[in-house]
Amino acid sequence: MKQQIEALDAYQVIEKRKISDLNSEGYILKHKKTGAAVTLLLNDDENKVFYIGFRTPPKDSTGVAHILEHSVLCGSKNFPVKDPFIELAKGSLNTFLNAMTYPDKTVYPVASCNDKDFKNLVHVYLDAVFYPNIYQEEKIFRQEGWHYEMEDVEDELSINGVVYNEMKGAFSSPDDVVEREIMNSLYPDITYGLESGGDPDFIPELSYEDFLAFHKKYYHPSNSYIYLYGNMDAAEYLTFIDEQYLSAFDAIKVNSLVGVQTPFAAPKELVKEYSVMEDDSISENTYLTYNVSMGTSLDKKLYIAMDVLDYVLCSAPGALVKQALIDKGIGRDVYSTLENGIYQPYFSVIAKNANSSQKEEFVATIHEVLKKAVSEGLDKKALAAAINYFEFRYREADFGSYPKGLMLGLEALDSWLYDEKAPFMHIEANETYRELKASIATGYFEELIQKYILDNPHKTIMEVKPVQGLTSRKDKALYDKLKAYKETLSPQEKQEIVDKTAALRAYQEEESTKEALETIPLLTREDMKKEAAGYINEVQNVDGTTVLIHDIFTNGISYLNLVFDLKDVPAGLLPYVGILKAVLMMVDTEHFSYSELFNEVNTHTGGIKTVVNTYTNADDLKKYKVTLEIRSKALYEKRDKAMELMKEIILTSRFEDTKRLYEILAEIKSRMQAVMTGAGHSVASIRALSYFSLTAAVSEQISGIPQYRLLEDLLKEFEERKAVLVQNLKDLTQYIFRPENLLVDYTASKESYGGLETAVKNLKADLYTGKVSGESFRPDPVRKNEAFMTAGQVQYVCRAGNFIDKGLPYTGALKVLKVMMGYDYLWNQVRVKGGAYGCMCGFYRNGDGYFVSYRDPNLKKTVDVYEQAAEYIENVKLDERTVTQFIIGAVSELDTPMTPATKGIYSLGGYLTGLSMEKVQKERDELLATTIDELRGLGRYIRAFMENECLCVVGNGEKIKESEDMFMHVEQLFRNN
Repeated sequence: MKQQIEALDAYQVIEKRKISDLNSEGYILKHKKTGAAVTLLLNDDENKVFYIGFRTPPKDSTGVAHILEHSVLCGSKNFPVKDPFIELAKGSLNTFLNAMTYPDKTVYPVASCNDKDFKNLVHVYLDAVFYPNIYQEEKIFRQEGWHYEMEDVEDELSINGVVYNEMKGAFSSPDDVVEREIMNSLYPDITYGLESGGDPDFIPELSYEDFLAFHKKYYHPSNSYIYLYGNMDAAEYLTFIDEQYLSAFDAIKVNSLVGVQTPFAAPKELVKEYSVMEDDSISENTYLTYNVSMGTSLDKKLYIAMDVLDYVLCSAPGALVKQALIDKGIGRDVYSTLENGIYQPYFSVIAKNANSSQKEEFVATIHEVLKKAVSEGLDKKALAAAINYFEFRYREADFGSYPKGLMLGLEALDSWLYDEKAPFMHIEANETYRELKASIATGYFEELIQKYILDNPHKTIMEVKPVQGLTSRKDKALYDKLKAYKETLSPQEKQEIVDKTAALRAYQEEESTKEALETIPLLTREDMKKEAAGYINEVQNVDGTTVLIHDIFTNGISYLNLVFDLKDVPAGLLPYVGILKAVLMMVDTEHFSYSELFNEVNTHTGGIKTVVNTYTNADDLKKYKVTLEIRSKALYEKRDKAMELMKEIILTSRFEDTKRLYEILAEIKSRMQAVMTGAGHSVASIRALSYFSLTAAVSEQISGIPQYRLLEDLLKEFEERKAVLVQNLKDLTQYIFRPENLLVDYTASKESYGGLETAVKNLKADLYTGKVSGESFRPDPVRKNEAFMTAGQVQYVCRAGNFIDKGLPYTGALKVLKVMMGYDYLWNQVRVKGGAYGCMCGFYRNGDGYFVSYRDPNLKKTVDVYEQAAEYIENVKLDERTVTQFIIGAVSELDTPMTPATKGIYSLGGYLTGLSMEKVQKERDELLATTIDELRGLGRYIRAFMENECLCVVGNGEKIKESEDMFMHVEQLFRNN
């Protein structure tokens, strides 16, 4: 392979060498004719990755880079279908398929384990970026970007568009607003001072001509970054890329440099705003931020050292700056932001739920703590723990469902985009970690604080203040502006908007021709793997305790999971399980303060975390198991130390420090609020499901709106309720951490098993015993049909129900229906025509089903789409090719490559649910055998779950009030505390 690559005439080899840290062969190439930059990481990973990226610095905040990212995937020269992205999503075995807009770059990545499929993906994506249909079809720009909308000359004029609505959603999250304003404040004169995603106030200023000009300028091979990773014949791919695409272009000079912000002569102070509802309090709702620009991303040592500093100063429990601010009552939640994926990285300290009057004390406290840290030195153990934590993550390289090669490739751009000879700078990090360990004793980290934080004039002190009803006022201003604009239009101009609206709708409803669809490469059913992924379970018994072992190669890492059944937890205590989960590891224990404990964990392990899960019995759907799981990962030789620390956490955590408990509750509430604002679709769906589903009702108590309400009430009445809170947490530990509730789950190679039985016996001997009493929680689901109002500009609309209760059995064909709904009917009706950013659905083994929209400008219109879904399915016209597409998409979702850790979790899930491999294989067989008639027949499943008439909406207060008659109850999502 090496000789083949070196022999390619089209490319110049700049560098080739062994990347030992990644067990890969690395190449840096340049395409001779165009100057396209190419990086290869070749190894034995079957999950192959390709991307092409472009440096795309915007000159304004119209979102041109973002709109273009969407639009080039709407058809191209060789693949003239209207939405090849969706054709691939529903008909390929991809393990990743997306595109991303960053502040200074746009990246188009794909990944697949199937060679044939991977080649197809590479081909379609290259055609999309170089030969998109945007030049032939202006409606693509209007659909994905923005357009005036009016179905009749008498109608009100409005603005719609996918990116327009997506960014209205993004601008609705206060935390997102703060993050955006921080970057803008530090780099006001360059690209980073603009909004690459698009500011909804400015998106309508983008013209079609400027949109095309942006593509012409930046989407050229001379401005491209091409990346290939994994086990492949790289020479074959490089030849294809050259012959089919790059060779057709000549080199041009593209001025895409990001530019460098001139350092400030002195710190700047700014005030910005975000919206809250009319009757929300503005007291203790301000964000105070302290922001510094720190060098460049081409400083290899600083790149990781910033992570270490972030840990020690702000991210770890009890971290110096964080704790000092909390102790002074400056913000209920103190956190940090570190952005090192741009040329000029920055670091921010943020106090959330503070007051403007605290700004001077906020700054003074940060300076006081940092000066002391510099003069007295940082805690060496905290520094060592931080370095170990990040090094463990680097070596483990477990990115969950995201392909390892993708994450490495994106990180490569943190240096490659600014130095074409340095793609490996940050992904080859073992030596950097060795340097950082040696630097602990040299004062290096203290020098960084002095240089980049204390003495650095390139900083901003910014407060982001709440403004009551700001969203409503902006909506009213836009309404007035559009109304006034309409009044300036002639009858002919009004009719032109109506005609364009109708033409866009007709374009959206027009199906691609059979000939166009067949240009998209497609695998066959024969290309699909027939066998379902098996469990790897070995059941052992240690003195009556089940030890479930997964013999999997883990490269020297043991994954130890203590699974405790919550069957005996009384109803009154169940809501506190969510709090206990969050408090464990965040309070003092017998031998450690909470900050010492965090460092101890990260010194000896790769991390310990707690999760709550529900498992529905596969044979009796009315039975379920709720568990609290304590999960650790550590090197084999540190496994027993991990067990010792887990035991310390679950058995000796001290809850009596009510000041600390208050801090934790305030932080949990703040983080939940941020998640609920940004992921309203999750809030709406779990809430709607809880109206009838036992497991959803339990989950809702522990992690949903009832949990948030409990936090609100506890914080509001903390003095009166703190004694009960402490007692409840103590009682919970004695109900949960008992021998009879324990299952030990262990993932590792067999050579690491020695001593595991002894460790389990020692743990059991110390667990709680004695009588416990109380009636366990038994949910009583009831339909509530609620709407939760926010200051956001968009909606999240969910309808849910159950089909098994109506006598319909689960079938693997429902996985095909999920793909069909998500990438066909819902996609076209809710996203393409409705302008929502996303739409999802699910059909589960327990019979629960749902539809939900994401960043949706509509409410009732979306519900109407859901109501018509069954009829659409029952009458849909499909051919065998299309059904095969849906099947391939379903298999792709099913066969996401698993890491050693996820293989263990998958096997544990099979064990706890009692889901046999026979059933799993039967469902896969049903999926692969799905026919056109069977798909149409699944319309009755949609009718069945829609009969429950369970509706939940999270979103804009004014929009909800307009449709108030649809709900049984309406309230604010976030109450005024």
